[in-house]
Amino acid sequence: MNGFLTPKEINECMVTSGKAKASLPIGKMLLLGIFAGMYVGLGAYGFTIVTSGAGSGFEATLAKFIGAGVFPVGLMLIIFCGAELFTGNCTLTLALAKKEITLGSLLRNLTVVYLANFVGSVLLAWLLFKSGLYSGEAMAAKAIGIAEAKTAIPLLPIIIRATFCNILVVLAVMMQAGSKDIIGKIFAIWFPIMLFVLAGFEHCVANMFFLPIGLFLGADITWSQIIINNLIPVTIGNVIGGAFVVPGVYYYTYLRTNKEAINAASDPVIAATAE
Repeated sequence: MNGFLTPKEINECMVTSGKAKASLPIGKMLLLGIFAGMYVGLGAYGFTIVTSGAGSGFEATLAKFIGAGVFPVGLMLIIFCGAELFTGNCTLTLALAKKEITLGSLLRNLTVVYLANFVGSVLLAWLLFKSGLYSGEAMAAKAIGIAEAKTAIPLLPIIIRATFCNILVVLAVMMQAGSKDIIGKIFAIWFPIMLFVLAGFEHCVANMFFLPIGLFLGADITWSQIIINNLIPVTIGNVIGGAFVVPGVYYYTYLRTNKEAINAASDPVIAATAE
C-alpha cells in the first residue's frame, strides 16, 4: 500500500477540502483565520530570532537558512491543528472550476479569512512588542530592517516574488495532502516553505506580521506604506500564483474531464477564443 496519493488523487482531495472550507460559517472562518495569522507570525518571529545576531557573508546566509527552517512551523500548526490561511485557501479555485462551490462562496471565504489573518498577525505583533522580547538591540534592528526593506521593493519585482511564493505555498499544501502519515506531511510542508523564505519571496500573511512589528519598534514606515507598497501588490502576486497558476495547470491536467473538454470545444465562444 502506497504511503502517498497520486497527483490526480491529491487534486481531487483539494476539491473536497475546498468545498468544506467554503461552507464554513463566518464565525469559524474568523476564529480559525485569526489563529492562522498568529501561527504564521510565530514562524516569522522565530525567523527573526535566528537571523538577528548574524553578521555578513556566509554567516548571514547560514543564519537565513536556519531561520527559513524554523519558519515552516506556522503552516504545520495551521495544517495539523486546524486554521484558515488566505494563501493556502487560494486553491479553492479548483473546487470552483469543478462547480463544487460558487464564486460567491469562494470570495466570501477568501475575504473573511484574509481580514482575520490580518487581525491575528497584527495582534501577535502588538503582543510581542509589549512583551519586551524585542527589547534587545539586535532583535529590534532586524525587525526594523525587514520592515523597511519590504516596503521599498518596486512594484514588478514584488509581484513576481509574491507569485513564486504562493506557488510554493500551495504546492506545500497539496504535497502534505498527498501524504498519509504525519512525518511525510512535515517534510512535504518543510521543504517548499523553507525554500520560499530562503529565496526571499513575499508572503502577504507573513508580511502582516513583519511590517507591523517593525512599525511598532520605530521603523520609518507608515500604515499606508504597509498596505499600498507591500500588502496589496503581494496579495495580487500570491493570488496569481496560488489561485491561477498552480490550480489552472492541475485542473487542466488532472481534473478536466473528457465531457468538459467536448463541451468546451462545442461552445462557440470558447472555440472562437481558442482559434
